[in-house]
Amino acid sequence: MPTRYTVVCDSDRAREIQRLAREYDLTEEEVLRQLLDIGLEHID
Repeated sequence: MPTRYTVVCDSDRAREIQRLAREYDLTEEEVLRQLLDIGLEHID
């Protein structure tokens, strides 16, 4: 069963997430999911 988290971003970070979503034709949720995955892979 998936777990939900809430992420709070400042305005600059939120705009960057929105920009990435538009650029790659993704939802903001998918952008956040991918950024989280990349970050976790990086620390492994």
